[in-house]
Amino acid sequence: MSVETSEPPVHASADAAEAVVGEFLTQGFTHFTGVPCSLLKGIFRILESPECPAAYLPAPREDSALGVASGLAVAGARPVVLMQNSGLGYSLNVLTSFNLIYDVHLPLVVSWRGHDGNDAVEHDVIGRELPRLLEVFGLPWTVLDPQDPHRSVRECLEQYDGGRRTAVLVVREGV
Repeated sequence: MSVETSEPPVHASADAAEAVVGEFLTQGFTHFTGVPCSLLKGIFRILESPECPAAYLPAPREDSALGVASGLAVAGARPVVLMQNSGLGYSLNVLTSFNLIYDVHLPLVVSWRGHDGNDAVEHDVIGRELPRLLEVFGLPWTVLDPQDPHRSVRECLEQYDGGRRTAVLVVREGV
């Protein structure tokens, strides 16, 4: 009996992770903060490397990551926040009571745990409802295309509109 996996080969994931980080850096982003997720482990591996030119500030919780990134943004830095979709759900109060009403917009990279129903059971509801959740809160989103991650990041940043909107890059497959 063979078991099929939907995960891309390791080198494809590593290439996509490098492309995502590289494109944010090319577009002038200077800091990353967030809470690790297995679907984003390649990105976190790059950010934790001493050779990474961006500053990486690990966060214990998603709302803390938003707070750190918001402070950086107000101070003139260009931060990116990384989290899994359950963390986004956890952070909606911060987004709605601070970021969205005070126009402190950030690009978010959010893993889509449970999107296909083949994840741990605690990800089923948020995985199924993530698109509606993003729409209810007016957060434009782009799904990362692992075959063209540069374009995906650029599309997300077009929705970010130079900091006039909080935009989400959704990662369905591990990078």
